[in-house]
Amino acid sequence: YEKFGQTRMGRLFLHQARNTTESLGCENCHGPGKAHADAGGGKGVGGMITFAKDDKTPVEKRNQMCLSCHTKGNRVFWKGSAHDSRDVACTSCHVVMENRSARNNLAQATEMDMCATCHVQKKAAMWRSSHMPVREGKMTCTSCHNPHGTVTPTLLRENSLNDNCYRCHTEKRGPFLWTHPPVQESCANCHNPHGSNHEAMLQVAKPRLCQQCHIESRHPTNPYGRDTASLKFVMGRSCVSCHSNIHGSNHPSGRGYTR
Repeated sequence: YEKFGQTRMGRLFLHQARNTTESLGCENCHGPGKAHADAGGGKGVGGMITFAKDDKTPVEKRNQMCLSCHTKGNRVFWKGSAHDSRDVACTSCHVVMENRSARNNLAQATEMDMCATCHVQKKAAMWRSSHMPVREGKMTCTSCHNPHGTVTPTLLRENSLNDNCYRCHTEKRGPFLWTHPPVQESCANCHNPHGSNHEAMLQVAKPRLCQQCHIESRHPTNPYGRDTASLKFVMGRSCVSCHSNIHGSNHPSGRGYTR
């Protein structure tokens, strides 16, 4: 009781109830406790909802106890979402009986640690040399994703992956007079949004990334001639050495994204 009283929900239910529902206290979430008390108490006695991993109460019913209050905001699209369809319980990520995180009653200390309990590969990508500043605390997983459900793939907050990126990288939005088609299609064609061992979170190192679409014919990527003195003319060090505006150009002569 004392531990719960120090949490956000504990202060509401036990000390500062705003309505008759919250004034029910523990019974607000666990259900009526009379049968539990009359039977002498104990684990699993009286048919109360315990929210434990071994609780026989269906996940949908357990989640409904939370959704009876948390219906707005980020939870609007929970029904049928990726996590809901996989029977992920609210209490798989949140713990309301004690303070384990600074915000949102998470079961782990940080969002990254919480998401990484399932998404291990994404956490590994964050530790690559080029990465989103999640581990530095400048952003979190929910800066891009809404774990409670969205109408977009991969639980993105915006309508598309590009719109998600443009929230921060507005200079890449355009409109441009000359637009690079892969950029319009998806930022992930060239970048790994969680992290990469190549600069700028590129999927593949340059110039190999560009050569996945652009063939080498009529555009040399090897040293001119056979003598070693011509090595200074190597053209394949980096395509963006010349094509600097690779996301798009507004210059009348910028068809090759050189200006």
